[in-house]
Amino acid sequence: MPAFVLQITRVGFLLLLWLFVYAAIRTIRADIRALATNEPRDSRRARRERAVAAQPVQSGPPRQLTVTAGHLSGTRIELTGAPVLIGRADDSTLILDDDYASTRHARLTLQGNSYWLEDLGSTNGTYLDRTRVSTPVPVPALTPIRIGRTVFELRP
Repeated sequence: MPAFVLQITRVGFLLLLWLFVYAAIRTIRADIRALATNEPRDSRRARRERAVAAQPVQSGPPRQLTVTAGHLSGTRIELTGAPVLIGRADDSTLILDDDYASTRHARLTLQGNSYWLEDLGSTNGTYLDRTRVSTPVPVPALTPIRIGRTVFELRP
């Protein structure tokens, strides 16, 4: 076998090996991210699609904040229109017992018919559907909000 063909075969084999390693690392990273929210990626997407499809036409602001993952999973807070303070402080509306939450981590405020999410300078950040919040943003109903290991959403 000519040396040139042998060299091309070696390079091709190494390229395939590195592509396999790259694919394995991407899969592992995706699984770790899914574990961080305590819910598999596919079921999270399916749950959101089912909720949007079954969601009636909403009139007015969301009425409930529901914790979907974390230590407080299943906790529901009725929304009255008053600002909702989220963090580790005792005077917070939603008190998080999470090492990744700041004392005063985030705030939800009602403006018109929608709630707005604002990060209050937390160290580890506030995420609205996998996007880090840096300025106040409107929160659509049934969109996951993550602070540390706690995930919650606004429901009609």
